[in-house]
Amino acid sequence: MTPLRRRMIEDMTLRNFAPRTIQVYVERVATFAQHFRTSPERLGPEHIRGYLLHLIQERHVSWSYYNQARCALQFLYRVTLGRDWVVGDVVCPKQPRKLPVVLSLREVARFLDAITHLKHRALLMTAYAAGLRVSEVTRLRVADIDSQRMVLRIRQAKGQKDRFVGLSPRLLTILRAYWKAARPGDYLFPGARPDRPLSTGSVHRICRAARRRCGLDKRVTVHTLRHSFATHLLEDGTDLRTIQILLGHRSLGTTARYLHVATAALRSTRSPLDRLDLPPEEAPRP
Repeated sequence: MTPLRRRMIEDMTLRNFAPRTIQVYVERVATFAQHFRTSPERLGPEHIRGYLLHLIQERHVSWSYYNQARCALQFLYRVTLGRDWVVGDVVCPKQPRKLPVVLSLREVARFLDAITHLKHRALLMTAYAAGLRVSEVTRLRVADIDSQRMVLRIRQAKGQKDRFVGLSPRLLTILRAYWKAARPGDYLFPGARPDRPLSTGSVHRICRAARRRCGLDKRVTVHTLRHSFATHLLEDGTDLRTIQILLGHRSLGTTARYLHVATAALRSTRSPLDRLDLPPEEAPRP
């Protein structure tokens, strides 16, 4: 490990960055250095500008990847190297706003019914029933299940925050059956090593296999189940503030995007066309 990488990791650790954020930032800076085949200490504003344009125009990376690279370089030069002027002109791009993919209740049932492996079925049912992120459901511990208060404790989620979410009675029955059969130790859903949680990559593979088996055309991930959870709550009349708390969103604006995909209100809204005093339409002539 180079002294610069070690110092950057220490700077992020002192600021209590999440382990995943530290890993991603280090990877993005390493790729930047490999692109120019030299240390970032020897590079300046034009190199950063050229590299970010390279990501967009030649590599056609996602906006998520682009922003990770931008934020990682800004942290490196502003904090670790103390050269704020190097990244002073780097701007935050306007990102396209896309609506999330949402499954209907019938599609969720069809997807979960295609999972026959008890552990995998319990994991994805938990993700949907509580609206969890993939990192949150894989890191659940047996001790996080509070059947007396009927809640699940989510430890150090995004933003380094703990929160509680409701424990569905139906989910509790499923988790009890899973625990009796598998007898997990500390982690509720362990990986190959009992002392380590199931990897997120494994969960993604499980989702892809289940989607193929049930024949859904939509892309299904744990985040799709999370979007579906929030949308179904909204369509069932749950207020946005409650959904915000359950999802662990910092901003209510983030939660409000589900207003655009909830169809219950759309279906019940009468178009003004239906109120116009027009003669009845005749059958089209051949």
